[in-house]
Amino acid sequence: MANYITFFRFLLTFLAVYAVLNEYSTLALLTILIGAVSDWLDGDIARRKKEVSKLGILLDPFVDKVFVLSCLSAYLYLQKISPYAFVLLLIRELYISFLRSLSVERGYSMPASYLGKAKTVIEFLALVFLALASPLSELSLWLAVFLAYVSALDYTSKFLRL
Repeated sequence: MANYITFFRFLLTFLAVYAVLNEYSTLALLTILIGAVSDWLDGDIARRKKEVSKLGILLDPFVDKVFVLSCLSAYLYLQKISPYAFVLLLIRELYISFLRSLSVERGYSMPASYLGKAKTVIEFLALVFLALASPLSELSLWLAVFLAYVSALDYTSKFLRL
């Protein structure tokens, strides 16, 4: 069930990007909120029903990256976010994906850390603020960048201990 919710969030990405690019702010807000709730829900269901799987451990953070970066790309296209913040987040996500690939090659999985989850929450919050055209959107996006790099240091230290 949890992986189906994750796959739903992946498909929802297309509607969210469409809504952002066409400046349908209510639809963008709704899809972003559904995306955020589905991210929380799939993890909660997986833990409660003991459905935590290697596929889910890899799929959930991948879909989070797809959803968040796709929406941020749309806001970047509309020139509503800093290209520097976007590029910094993109580089961090590619780096963490690379680390996860290396850890899988060594026979380990690298599930999301609490810092990584906090970063994702702040990213979703930034997306909500962007959909609302709130002045808090820039601050929350830069906070997400900060948390992204703090969590990247945490992931790196865990990887080096493997």
